Amino acid sequence: MAVLPAFRGIPLGAMALPSIFNNINEDSDRVLVLIQLNGGNDGLNMVLPIDQYDNLANVRGNILIPQSTALQLTDITGLHPAMTGIKSLYDNARVGVVQSVAYPNQNRSHFRSTDIWTSGSPANQVWNTGWMGRYFDDEYPDYPNGYPNATHPHPFAITMGNLVSPTCQGIASNFSMTLEDPFTLGQLPSGQVSSVPNTPYGEELTFLRIAIAQTNAYTNVITQSANAGANLATYPNGRLSDQLRHVARLISGGLRTRIYVVSLGGFDTHANQVLPGSTTTGTHAELLRNLSESVAAFQEDLRLLNVERRVISMTFSEFGRRIRSNAANGTDHGTAAPLMLFGSCVNPQILGNNPVISANVSVEEGVPMQYDFRDVYGSILMDWFEVPETDVRRYLYQGFTHLPLLQPCQTATSTDASVVVQTPGIQVHPNPLVHSATIVFRIPADSARARLSIFDAMGSEVQVLFDMRLSSGEHTMTWDARKLPAGVYFCRLTTSAGSQQVSRVVKH
Repeated sequence: MAVLPAFRGIPLGAMALPSIFNNINEDSDRVLVLIQLNGGNDGLNMVLPIDQYDNLANVRGNILIPQSTALQLTDITGLHPAMTGIKSLYDNARVGVVQSVAYPNQNRSHFRSTDIWTSGSPANQVWNTGWMGRYFDDEYPDYPNGYPNATHPHPFAITMGNLVSPTCQGIASNFSMTLEDPFTLGQLPSGQVSSVPNTPYGEELTFLRIAIAQTNAYTNVITQSANAGANLATYPNGRLSDQLRHVARLISGGLRTRIYVVSLGGFDTHANQVLPGSTTTGTHAELLRNLSESVAAFQEDLRLLNVERRVISMTFSEFGRRIRSNAANGTDHGTAAPLMLFGSCVNPQILGNNPVISANVSVEEGVPMQYDFRDVYGSILMDWFEVPETDVRRYLYQGFTHLPLLQPCQTATSTDASVVVQTPGIQVHPNPLVHSATIVFRIPADSARARLSIFDAMGSEVQVLFDMRLSSGEHTMTWDARKLPAGVYFCRLTTSAGSQQVSRVVKH
C-alpha cells in the first residue's frame, strides 16, 4: 500500500511570538496531532458539571453518571469514570479543558458541521480550503509543484486512514498524505514518460504524474523514519491506539511532518449510549475509555522518547449532544461540547465555566457556546506555529480572540493542581422576562472590546446587543426582547482579553 495525496476529484477549494516560548528548541519542528471524534461527542457525559447534577437528573436521569463515580477534577467538575488515563494526565499537568466549544449559528448536520470545523468557515459560508491548508498555502505557495525537495523532503501533514483530512486542503492540492501502516508502504507505478497535450486532459495528467512522483518520494522518507523510530510505551488494542502508536514512532524516527490527523468514530449515540440500569457502561463509556487509554499511552510514549516538548494534541467533534436525553437511552444532535488539549506545553486548566443546566430544558436545547472554535485554532496557530495575529484573522475571522491555551513547556511532572480559569459574571433580571430585562456584566481591567449577543436554543445568533470598546468595571444595559418569540435564549459576553460568559434566560 502507498500513501495517497488528494487528487482533483476531491473538492478544493502581526503579533510577535509570545516570550513564554523562547526556551523551546527551534531546531525541532513542532507537531500538532488532531484527534477527531466522529459523530458528535456528548460532552455532558465526558466532562461532568457536578454542580448541576440535580437538574441533570431531571432531564437525563436515564443516562446520567452517578456523581459518586465521577473522577474529580475540581470541586465542581469531574470526568467520566472510564477516563482514568486522562485523569492521570490531568493530575500531572498534561491536560487542558476548554468548556462549551462550538460556532455561532450551529448546523446539526454531521456533514455540514464537519465541513465547518475542518475549514474554519462561518456557518453561512462554504469555504473550499481547510484552516491549516490556508496556512500552508501561505508558507508553500507553489505546492505541490517542486515538492518534496532538498529543503522540504518530508510530508507537511499525514492523515491516518484512507481519506485525506479537509483540514489541510489548500487551493491547488491537499497538503496531507494518507497512511494506514508505515511498514506496509509500496511504490505507485509511474508509467512511461511522454509528452503531454495542451488540453484539460493534459493538465490532469501532469497533476497525476506530479502526485505519483511525490507520493513515491514521501513513501521512502516515511519508511525510513518508521524504521529509525521506536515505541517505548505499551498501547492498548484499538484503531485509535494503533494510529497514535504510528505517529509516535514516526516522530521519534525523525519525520518532520507538522500535522497528524487521527480519528475515533462511533459518537453518534442516538440509542444505547449507556446500558439500561448501568450508566457507567455502554457505547459512550467504551469510546471514552478507548480515547483515554490511547491518549495516555501516546503521552507516555512521547515522554519516554524524549519528544514530549515538541508535540501537542487536541480533540474535536462536529457538535455536542442535546442536554435532554431521549427514550432510547441516548442523546440527539446538539450544540457545544468541551474540547481537550494534551501535552507538556498545554496550559493545565479548565478554561471557562460549567454549563448551567435549567430545571426545565426544552427538547431541542443544546449546551450553549462559550468559546468559538476558531479562537482555539487561531491561538494554536499563533502560539505553537508562530503565525502573526494579522494572518490568523485572515485565515479564520476578523473577530478572533486569543485564548491562553499554551504555556512554557514543562520537562518535569507538576505537583500543582490544575487551575480553573473563571470568566467575568453576567446577570439578567428579571429571568424569566416578558418584554425586556436588565443585563449586568463586568469587564476585566485588561479588556478593550466587548461583544454581547443573544443566541437561541439551537445555537443561532439572533441579536447583537453591542460590539464596541468599553471601560473596565461593571456595566448595566436594558435588553429589549419584544421582537423575539417566547423560548429559551442565551446571553453571551466575550471580551478582547479572551474571557467568555454565557447566561441562560427564558422569555415568556
